Amino acid sequence: MKDESYRILVVDDEEDLCEILKFNLEMEGYIVNTANSAEEALTLDIASYHLLLLDVMMGGMSGFALAKQLKSNATTAPIPIVFLTAKDTENDTVTGFTLGADDYIAKPFSIREVILRIKAVLRRTAHQNAIDNQNTLSYKGIIINLDQKTITVDGQNVSFSKTEYELLKLLLEEKNRVFSRQQLIDRIWPSDVQVSDRTVDVNITRLRKKIGQYATHIATRQGFGYYFNA
Repeated sequence: MKDESYRILVVDDEEDLCEILKFNLEMEGYIVNTANSAEEALTLDIASYHLLLLDVMMGGMSGFALAKQLKSNATTAPIPIVFLTAKDTENDTVTGFTLGADDYIAKPFSIREVILRIKAVLRRTAHQNAIDNQNTLSYKGIIINLDQKTITVDGQNVSFSKTEYELLKLLLEEKNRVFSRQQLIDRIWPSDVQVSDRTVDVNITRLRKKIGQYATHIATRQGFGYYFNA
């Protein structure tokens, strides 16, 4: 899809900033609409947009609350969300990504940075859509091709061992389920192979490194085991 085919909705209570973003994004060929509150945004046909730029701190409904509402609706859940906000603490960033955000840009920012980040998100989304009909298992930018036994992370092919592949496949297949180390051993390793808990930990560590920005999604439940936090 060409840039001019993409529709973007900017939601921010700073009218001047909305106009600046609208002008510059339209110069890139995007179709851009603005809303100065979450409530105003909800009066629009949000499902018709390919990407949303949401401010977090707004009068009335916050950007986080709007995102949560949109992600709970099957019609609007797939739309990529990029948060634009002055709040840049680690907790706020984690909250944004937990709600399903695709990117998080702290103010003040350069317009060029915003444009580049938007292009990256849309490119990643297009790549995801292109393989939707293939036999794949995915979470955001992580895509496992079950036929070819390959894994891409944000569009880049990454080399995984068979054990790492099977571990990631299992965790993605059963997101949010906590597996003990022994359960992982029973499901992943051959029954005639002696495997220690330490071996599981080492493979999880390697797996986290290979999936880059998604590493924190492979979480530890202290005293129980590992799970994929989606």
